[in-house]
Amino acid sequence: MRPFSRLTEFAILPIVVASLLLSGCGRLITQPTPTAVANVQETPTVTPYATWTPSLWTPAPTATPTPTPTPIIYVVQAGDNLLGIARQYGVTVEALQEANAITDPRLLQIGQELVIPREEGLANQPTPTPTPLPFQIANVGFYETPVGSLWCLGEVINNTGAGIEQVQVAVSLYNAEGEMVATGSTFTEFDIIPNEGKMPFALLFTEPPPDFSYHQVVALSGVTVAHWGHNYLDLTIESDRGEAGSERVYVVTGRVRNTGQYDAEQVRLVVTAYDAEGLVVGVRRGSPETPTLRVGESSPFRVSLSSLGGQVVTHTVQAQGRRVE
Repeated sequence: MRPFSRLTEFAILPIVVASLLLSGCGRLITQPTPTAVANVQETPTVTPYATWTPSLWTPAPTATPTPTPTPIIYVVQAGDNLLGIARQYGVTVEALQEANAITDPRLLQIGQELVIPREEGLANQPTPTPTPLPFQIANVGFYETPVGSLWCLGEVINNTGAGIEQVQVAVSLYNAEGEMVATGSTFTEFDIIPNEGKMPFALLFTEPPPDFSYHQVVALSGVTVAHWGHNYLDLTIESDRGEAGSERVYVVTGRVRNTGQYDAEQVRLVVTAYDAEGLVVGVRRGSPETPTLRVGESSPFRVSLSSLGGQVVTHTVQAQGRRVE
């Protein structure tokens, strides 16, 4: 028999060593894959492609646990201060500072979320209900991105009979066996949703599960507007039109007019785009050319967004601002 060459001996040696090592080891331990956690991001601006829409998850009936109060979350608006917020919810400034670890009340920031504490002895005082109101969640769609993340878009429809705020929704994903494989939460694009109005939301799963079969979107919070403050909704959208551009870009133009009795500042817009099935496929914030409008004045606007799903066939535009006194 012809002897092996030296090169062949070097090629076989690692295989023999690996076989000896494996024969002396126990069974391999595979680390479990951690549950994906959603990361809330700004309104999407990339151009991804659509994916499937999982079925709505209907969990099996379980025993009803003893309800626990849902914490009240307040989002700081321009012009707010701790004293005014404390008076609005019937708590002390000291309790508000302690619940939110605030050392200097002068350093509040617009958009900051404050937990409203529940002090003993205040149970009989009228406060906004902490139980989420029975608003409707509709037109939910899921869309993959080229980098492997997953957007969930939808909207909240306010059919409660009153204006609502602090509206937060939770999105959970389940596999075919009914096990939750990812979850996350987000607020609507604008904090206040008027009666019979609607507002979109967008949630990004940066590391979604490789496969899931069902989804569930539920209300986490939402209370009746107790104090309108400087929030200003008397803004009307006029002559808006949408036009499809290149590379799935959809452009909305029009005018926003101040039809109320006060001057308005910090006027903001949110555009929601829908496909032929009525699913939300795009959400984008914008501003008019003139963000401050006197009574009766109007300003043009132009907002471009990318469809995360199919072709955009219709859209809505909403405007909110701050009242000038």
